[in-house]
Amino acid sequence: MASSSMSSRGGGSWTPEQNKAFERALAVYDQDTPDRWYNVAKAVGGKTAEEVKRHYEVLVEDIKHIESGHVPFPKYRSAGGGSNGNMSDRMKNMKLR
Repeated sequence: MASSSMSSRGGGSWTPEQNKAFERALAVYDQDTPDRWYNVAKAVGGKTAEEVKRHYEVLVEDIKHIESGHVPFPKYRSAGGGSNGNMSDRMKNMKLR
């Protein structure tokens, strides 16, 4: 998931469609693929081999920061609109069809 914050470091702005194509291309063209970045760039469209390679490098840096604990987990609201009741309490009131 290449974020918009990566865009200035990863070769200009990336559309959501380009990011999805980038993810798919990485799954197809692994590190042993000859001309990997050229092929990924061709699959993404509108990016050079150097831009997709830099986008990948920034993604790897971001993952390392996340995995090392340098990025805090976001605080999500509960699905019950702010209610912090436990799951079993919410399940009691559900009816199956």
